[in-house]
Amino acid sequence: MSAFTPIEPPRVLLVRYGELALKGGNRNEFELALMRNIRAACADVAPVRVEREHGRLFVFADQRLESVARRLTQVFGISSVSPAWEAPSEPDAICAVARGVLDDALAAQPAGARPAFRVLSRRVDKRFALTSMQLDLYVAEHILRVDDPLRVELEHPELVLGIEVRETTSYVFARRIAGPGGLPVGTLGRVLCLISGGIDSPVAAWMAMKRGALCSFVTFHSHPFISDDAKDKVVELVRVLSRWQPRSRLFVAPFAEAQVAIKAAATNGSEDSYRTVLYRRMMQRVASVIAQAEDAKALVTGECMGQVASQTLENLTCIGAAASLPVLRPLIAFDKQETVDSAQRIGTFALSAVQTPDCCTLFMPRRAVTRGRLEVCEQIEARLDLPALVADCVARAERIDVA
Repeated sequence: MSAFTPIEPPRVLLVRYGELALKGGNRNEFELALMRNIRAACADVAPVRVEREHGRLFVFADQRLESVARRLTQVFGISSVSPAWEAPSEPDAICAVARGVLDDALAAQPAGARPAFRVLSRRVDKRFALTSMQLDLYVAEHILRVDDPLRVELEHPELVLGIEVRETTSYVFARRIAGPGGLPVGTLGRVLCLISGGIDSPVAAWMAMKRGALCSFVTFHSHPFISDDAKDKVVELVRVLSRWQPRSRLFVAPFAEAQVAIKAAATNGSEDSYRTVLYRRMMQRVASVIAQAEDAKALVTGECMGQVASQTLENLTCIGAAASLPVLRPLIAFDKQETVDSAQRIGTFALSAVQTPDCCTLFMPRRAVTRGRLEVCEQIEARLDLPALVADCVARAERIDVA
């Protein structure tokens, strides 16, 4: 077996993006936003320099490159990342680096492995002397040895030696680390996410971030009926979500007085069943006021059609009617397992799974209405001083900046 040739660690990451390439005249704005988000994400990992050139971003780091690469897997807009080695854009110079990169990749293979292998070039500089296919063959012929523990396979390779040829510098790599995709956070404006300690709402917020929204958060806390454990849990959930966007702001709105008032206003058995819907309508009103103060353009909730009694089409219509902004429901067609899988992926599931009473469990009706009617909601609410209740919630809301 051939001896593996030591090679210096790489110092640059090739960053690929997907949807940004389709943005036409707005592409520059999206690329600049992605570059800003990369710098912000890496600020607590290592100093980086970010450059762009013809459809690709390059992240340079003199230290902790692997840690930087892992951090970039939590930056929306990135489709994949490759640690890469630089070589002058000349065939023999590329071959010299490529052999070392191949040795590095083979050294990382399990003992006894013989991975299917190919060379795959991308010639960005069309003035380069060889076409992409010619360079593939040239490199393979010059670096492969008869005793290399691999087998050439063009159709379904397990190990791909990638080469990207640019005007003066070419980049050689053997790994593609998947990114989260989506659009850079902040390119679609700000939204306000209604978040609880459950599984669904953090996932909904994450999905809004993935579509380019910068998320602020509001949670509702019914102190003294509910302990501060519920509030602390939401703060930690927002802290986890903050890995995926440059900054996060959480509003904790006191909700006990509003719930007590709603409970008192629903005076008979049939009206009692409307409590949960009425609580959520009040949340929409409070969230709308906070959102407008934050210059947010929409509300985001974790509601899923048919998942619980309050999420029938009729009840969702009643709840959404109380908002003064559009209500986005990213999970509307998810089943529970899809949401759980997403929560596990983004790192919120373990926290959400901890059972903690919250305001949603306070003063619950014995039997919740499943096909609520808007006129009944408004009839009950006519007994309340809604402006005063909303103003009180907003005025006493606690603002927490979460790092």
